[in-house]
Amino acid sequence: MASIRKRGSTWQAQVRREGYSPLSKTFASKADAQAWARDQERAIDRAEAPTSTRELRGLTVGDLLRRYRDTVTPTKRGAGPERYRLATLLAHEIGKAPLSKLSPSSAAKYRDDRLVLVQPGTVRRELAILQHCFALAKREWGIPLPCNPVLEIKLPDTAKARSRRLPHDDLTKLLKALNSNTAWYLRPLISLLVETGMRRGELLSIKWQDVNWKAPTVRILQTKNGHPRTIPLTPKALETLSGLPKTSDRVFPVTPNAVRLAWERLRTRAGIEDLRLHDLRHEAVSRFFEYGLTVPEVALISGHRDPRMLSRYTHLRPEKVAEKLARLTS
Repeated sequence: MASIRKRGSTWQAQVRREGYSPLSKTFASKADAQAWARDQERAIDRAEAPTSTRELRGLTVGDLLRRYRDTVTPTKRGAGPERYRLATLLAHEIGKAPLSKLSPSSAAKYRDDRLVLVQPGTVRRELAILQHCFALAKREWGIPLPCNPVLEIKLPDTAKARSRRLPHDDLTKLLKALNSNTAWYLRPLISLLVETGMRRGELLSIKWQDVNWKAPTVRILQTKNGHPRTIPLTPKALETLSGLPKTSDRVFPVTPNAVRLAWERLRTRAGIEDLRLHDLRHEAVSRFFEYGLTVPEVALISGHRDPRMLSRYTHLRPEKVAEKLARLTS
């Protein structure tokens, strides 16, 4: 609250707020003093007034990042990868920067230094953590930051959407590369990724109790966006699932890292270095549209809640569209 005091024939208004330097001014009338005080308080509430650097001098960006790592990161499903990104931020000189000297140029230097070493998408994800950390510090932790520097710099351009499909000869190469030494789960896992459009983590998380053989559907409880969904199963997907051994409550009792290593070995043997496991999800979504499913139907399967993101996963083959046009116009 502002204090208004009469001093002789004048009125002095004073505004004190934690994290901000005291403000005072003298006026000829009490009404003018009150109006000025209200303006200053509104400016502080809107974060338009300059903050005091006294409280910021003893804190660094690293202090905020460590608090974020210990209190916010554990609540996220992607806590492991985020801890790795936070370690990268803390190892950079921005982690040692005092908050009193924080500026957009600090964030810009981090961006430029990282772009020399990693892809733009990686830098964007790291900056997103930094931006959220600053936002929480200012909004919820009572740290009087003058600005959120990440919001004031240009982020690296987003990577172009991959348009990689799975040609028949690539699939043939993969199947031929599967041998007796290959991890037992790789063949059915590849089949189900193409048939269901699930993400790797989603497929590895499902349990036998999540499969409804009569419907036929599978319930996915652990999803990237946090929204569980039930997806239909194709006859081939059902056949693949029914052929798997039930040695655990999980359909695939293996770790994501084991799958990653097994996939890399298979890809090397097949001689297909440019194919990613996640490309099989792109393949599945594109096939769903080629089968004639509508956007809501495909979104129900894929879990995309934004049609724009769904379009990034869709890469229709022109020859398939031509075949459909021929059937419709004949």
